[in-house]
Amino acid sequence: MKVPAGAVHIIETLRKAGRQALLAGGCVRDSLLGRPPEDWDIATDAPPEEVIALFDKTLAVGARFGVVKVRIGKDDYEVARFRKEGPYLDGRHPQSVEPAGPREDALRRDFTINGMFYDPVAGEVVDYVGGQDDLSEKILRTIGTPEQRFEEDHLRLLRAVRFSTRLDFDIAPDTLSAMKKFAHRIQRTSTERIRDELTAMWTGPRADRAAQLLLETSLLEAVLPEVAAMENVAQPPEFHPEGDVWTHTKLMLGMLDAPSPTLAWGVLLHDVGKPVTYSVSDRIRFNGHAKEGVKITENICARLRMSNPDATRIRDLVKHHMRFMQVREMRESRRKRFLREPFFPELLELHRIDCMASGAKLKNYEFCKEELAKMSLAELHPPPLLDGHALIEMGFPPGPRFQEVLSALEDEQLEGRITTVEEARRFVIAQMSGADADKAL
Repeated sequence: MKVPAGAVHIIETLRKAGRQALLAGGCVRDSLLGRPPEDWDIATDAPPEEVIALFDKTLAVGARFGVVKVRIGKDDYEVARFRKEGPYLDGRHPQSVEPAGPREDALRRDFTINGMFYDPVAGEVVDYVGGQDDLSEKILRTIGTPEQRFEEDHLRLLRAVRFSTRLDFDIAPDTLSAMKKFAHRIQRTSTERIRDELTAMWTGPRADRAAQLLLETSLLEAVLPEVAAMENVAQPPEFHPEGDVWTHTKLMLGMLDAPSPTLAWGVLLHDVGKPVTYSVSDRIRFNGHAKEGVKITENICARLRMSNPDATRIRDLVKHHMRFMQVREMRESRRKRFLREPFFPELLELHRIDCMASGAKLKNYEFCKEELAKMSLAELHPPPLLDGHALIEMGFPPGPRFQEVLSALEDEQLEGRITTVEEARRFVIAQMSGADADKAL
């Protein structure tokens, strides 16, 4: 295992002080799998005040759990005290925390693959929970009784899905059974923690598998019932030979490649309005599904406490995903306004995989790409020839008409019909009416 020099330095320093110290948790798991760890965490029997005294640059980040952040060079390492925990009363926090040894510390962790330690000095894995066997068999299994682990911290239900899909591991039968049994308890977890776990799933590998596993365990119904409602909602086979709304959405999730969180959520929710707009006339139709989808999306984003910028972007992706059907027939000014929207790059990618997931041709996608390639920034965002101050100087009193006229003027610029200030002035005078226009003349 290739361990950073900073981590080795911390461990050696603690041992010279007479303390135990081992690498712990995810960094051990990922290293044994040949994956680069995101963080290098260290477990020790040293109390936090001793850790702080041993190193120059430290920050206590979890006093109750004995966690200290130690900076070595430009890198930060979390050093946590071995501990055992008392009963969990709220599905998240232990009632009590006490110092312990490495075995007890391992036994209080969530999954066997996360419960191993590594001694970089001896070059040995320290495994009290059978994590190495489960790694080799590609099995995700709780440490101890699954019911107890999930009762302690309900978020582990979602973490099980994320680890299983991220690592492409099967979930042990008893662990999976307990997930289904306890699925409804995820609703007791804070919405922020649920949101972050879901976002990690949608932006990670095999988001489609994560979605299906959430559905099969009833966790999707518990956290996103509006999305679970997509299952078995039929679509017109002439446009969606792949199957129902849920199948289509899963296919799109599976086509994502390291997406932004907003694009991933946009893909998940782009057809969320279809279940409530389903109707059959000459064929299956979803009239107004984008409009209904916006309402549902706004409710979901508010419920999960998305940031305002993220919620706005996700809503815009849902709202505008059907506009590509008219992109070739749009007036040039309207099309340019569409192409320059801040959300357009993500919307275009959503449209691409939307087509691919249904077997549709990419003609509108290619058309937009070609239009963007041939246009300069000035053509998409022409500098304004006149502004509100100019209109006032021309003799027009400020009012709500200003914005309407200036927007119409920009349309003329985008259409290429007006290119000079004099042409713009004549256009504005023609647009204004009555005494105001007479005064300006």
